[in-house]
Amino acid sequence: MTTLCRNCFHMFEEDAPACPSCGHERLVRNSRLAELGIAHLDCDAFFAAIEKRDDPSLKNKPVIVGGGKRGVVATCCYIARLYGVRSAMPMFQALKACPDAVVIKPNSEKYRIAGLQVREKMQALTPMIQPVSVDEAYLDLTGTNTLHKAPPAVSLARLAAEIERDVGITVSIGLSVNKFLAKTASELDKPKGFAVIAAEEAEALLAPKPIGFIHGIGPKLAKKLSLDGYDTIEDLQRTELRQLIGKYGETGMWLKNRAHGIDNRPVRNDEERKSVSSETTFHKDMSDPAWLEDQLWRLCVKTADRAKATGLVGNVITLKLKTADFRTLTRRLSLAEPTQLAQTLFRSARILLAKEANGRTRFRLIGIGISDLSEHRADSVDLLDPLVAKRAAAERASDLAREKFGADAVMTGRSARAKKAAS
Repeated sequence: MTTLCRNCFHMFEEDAPACPSCGHERLVRNSRLAELGIAHLDCDAFFAAIEKRDDPSLKNKPVIVGGGKRGVVATCCYIARLYGVRSAMPMFQALKACPDAVVIKPNSEKYRIAGLQVREKMQALTPMIQPVSVDEAYLDLTGTNTLHKAPPAVSLARLAAEIERDVGITVSIGLSVNKFLAKTASELDKPKGFAVIAAEEAEALLAPKPIGFIHGIGPKLAKKLSLDGYDTIEDLQRTELRQLIGKYGETGMWLKNRAHGIDNRPVRNDEERKSVSSETTFHKDMSDPAWLEDQLWRLCVKTADRAKATGLVGNVITLKLKTADFRTLTRRLSLAEPTQLAQTLFRSARILLAKEANGRTRFRLIGIGISDLSEHRADSVDLLDPLVAKRAAAERASDLAREKFGADAVMTGRSARAKKAAS
């Protein structure tokens, strides 16, 4: 069993109750500890921690960062959480649960500066950093042993100590073989934690957990899975893959992988994409609503293809129109569930288009885009639209056919009209 002392960073091969070098008992143990390189770092109660750092009198008090009585909780310290206060909770409800809490208005600039300080320290370890938010990121330290003269686990323990010393806040770290398990590990030991999950122990650790423990399963999907008899992750582990795919389409594959601790997503250090979109300018100004709908469909397919290629889904759909006199109109719609499907884009965007395309106004440009992007699974279930899973499976089957046999292998009547009109 490999053991790491989080106090002096000594790594040793003993199952001792304390570090043989410094005597401290803050130890991390795992048989694969020296081999793992994918990490998730999360600042503990970030906003509240910054406020406590800057005002020591708040150290032992429950602190809530958020708006006034009619606002919501942005975050709260761990003392406030003992009273049941949670992020996004209405402020009146939070103060009812914890009437003695100190409420502080958010200071975004102060938090931004602290976030940059943490980011700089991470960058000293590896360029392979994928930020999730100002206080959270994935790191890939694979192959950095020679550079830092220590395994990634040691480098991460040193990083946590440096952040506490120089920035004045604590962080929790999860270390594993992939992003999902690293994120899962970081949630197991908070605050000021350091947890490790090796690939071979993932299934046993996940099995008794509730379905919602899988990061990326929202309330709607969790409810649907529960209604279908899946209450624990072990229920998913025991179900055959083809059965899950039959019920949930491609999301069934994702559920099966996560239940077994499988995640093939790399840590990406490219600049975060804000939106995925497509637009086209017409050869001549057009006003016919049906013609405009056909062009909108063509762009929805193009935008969906781009989103699928990058593995992104979006919560917000934006329709862009430019009139004959060069006025630009943008109309937005927020979805109940994120999507990357052309059909879902079109079904929502055509409603926005119908309000503008009255047959009299002439347009020279149309565009469609999705934003508020994430890598979470989407198009799985929608209690308001139970056919979404079937449409998703059909569209992805068409995608495979187009990829294998060419863009025109599978084409709807609307696509054929739009292509002919655009040519």
